[in-house]
Amino acid sequence: MNFQVTSFNRTTLSYFLENLSLEQLFTIPKGHKNNIIWNIAHIMVTEQLLTYGLSGLDLPIDKKFVEMYGKGSTPTGEISKDEVEEVKTQLISAVKQTEIDYKNGVFKNFKEYPTSTGITLKNIDDALSFNAFHEGIHLGVILSLKKIV
Repeated sequence: MNFQVTSFNRTTLSYFLENLSLEQLFTIPKGHKNNIIWNIAHIMVTEQLLTYGLSGLDLPIDKKFVEMYGKGSTPTGEISKDEVEEVKTQLISAVKQTEIDYKNGVFKNFKEYPTSTGITLKNIDDALSFNAFHEGIHLGVILSLKKIV
């Protein structure tokens, strides 16, 4: 499995975290349900759930992020600058750890999962491919939100 696309996307997302103001990250434009920081953290959480979670492993990221940014969650307000920094740090480090663990064969006991898009993930390779698709969707949302805020 090649992690090039996901790594590139994470670098792009880090750029937004470094170059947008907290106000821009937290703004939920009229007619939208979420903001830029939520989308970025949701990307990080989803990748962890698709890989470690579906393999029955503990997630390397802080569990508070799963509650705050997992599927079905919505932004609950502004988070601290320190929490934004934590997202920025874990955004890159989490996917690097996933790549290391993938290469080391950690994801052995994968539980088949039907996604809400109708795609059934049968193994870790399916999960990683689907994750790249999922991240692309949210990158598009982020780019749209960035134009508004």
